[in-house]
Amino acid sequence: TSIATMQFRGNSPYGPSKAALEAASAAWAGDLEGTGVSVNVLVPGGASDTDMIPGRKGDLARAGTNYALLSPDVMKAPIVWLASNESDGVTARRFTAKDWDPALPPAEAAKNASRRVGFTGWAEG
Repeated sequence: TSIATMQFRGNSPYGPSKAALEAASAAWAGDLEGTGVSVNVLVPGGASDTDMIPGRKGDLARAGTNYALLSPDVMKAPIVWLASNESDGVTARRFTAKDWDPALPPAEAAKNASRRVGFTGWAEG
């Protein structure tokens, strides 16, 4: 979910709930620091072709522009990595699945597809 989606007119309660989860994840990561428990966020990186968008499978018309929906499969590689021991110690990150490059070693793909969780560094828009 993008900052724009969180604030998009007519997108309540979806947007505000995502904003709350983003903020809570940042707080939880700080609260749990040093305990061995990691808190990360994984998002597809755009609207996904699921039944959550009834009647719009294939393309999403928004503001007069068609956006291709992402395949839910973009989530597979980051989910597998996050569930593996290789991600141990990685916390307070927000991963964007569409930016994950499966051709790279997983740790490098993770670094390239992530930023700190929360709103620090988000562009106004």
